[in-house]
Amino acid sequence: MNKVAIVVLSDTESGEALGRIVNALTAAREYKEAGDDFNISFTGAGTKWPAALSDSTHPAHGLYEAVKDRVAGACGYCANAFGQTDAVRGCGLPLLEDFGQNMSFRKLTQSGYQVVTF
Repeated sequence: MNKVAIVVLSDTESGEALGRIVNALTAAREYKEAGDDFNISFTGAGTKWPAALSDSTHPAHGLYEAVKDRVAGACGYCANAFGQTDAVRGCGLPLLEDFGQNMSFRKLTQSGYQVVTF
């Protein structure tokens, strides 16, 4: 069984960004269907994604809904820096603040997770 942490750093502002989030969510769905241990985190400009993906008209909304139960949360520092703190909380996601106000990559690797970034 794999242990994978999918980390989304991509902004929401381009066609490339849509490709990145679709790839991240498709990978998550594949891990989920295989029964692997995985989670998804949003950091950097990626903290904009939870609100965007919660919109039922977004093209990747269905993919997001299929794996939403495995979203660990969003980096607290980054959510604040990108003006997304209220949006992240409004989506019912926790702010990840394991290293000061930041999410901890070390915590993931120390727990045996392979980190895959998009």
